[in-house]
Amino acid sequence: MHAVIAWSGFLGAWLLVAGPLFQAAVELDEQGDRRAGISRAAGQVGDQPRLSPWWWLLPPVAYVLQRRRQRAYRQRVFDALTAEEVEGFVEFTSVATGWALVAAGAFFIAVKETYEVAELYEWPGWLFVVLLVVMLAGCAGNTVVRVKRAHEMVDGARRTSTAGEGSSAP
Repeated sequence: MHAVIAWSGFLGAWLLVAGPLFQAAVELDEQGDRRAGISRAAGQVGDQPRLSPWWWLLPPVAYVLQRRRQRAYRQRVFDALTAEEVEGFVEFTSVATGWALVAAGAFFIAVKETYEVAELYEWPGWLFVVLLVVMLAGCAGNTVVRVKRAHEMVDGARRTSTAGEGSSAP
């Protein structure tokens, strides 16, 4: 019975990781239109000036200079956004942050539950780490495959409806 409970916790925890990853991908994909404003503003502002490679001879100085340049560039892009685009960006980042926090919390639960299973069977530590990596890759892979499949279905339906409209005789 102990093994059944350990495996149930393991599977449940990893489903809690897979769910928020998938939901985040779906919701962020739906908000893709809002990212167009960022692309437009970045194109309007132009490319970020590059830091001279000579500064990397003094890595701490180069790091500080690079951070300042990035901050100034982000501010210029942000200033080029319309009020509606800023609102969309804030909503987009809030959704992304929320789902990232949920997935991170679920991942820590999954680490604990994975450890419980590994401890139950007295598996070596390296196998525990491999299992974590495989399960996380499986969760991410599931999300990628499902989102890609959804896009293919929608694109196929659009092509079919467009082809059907074009072939009808007046």
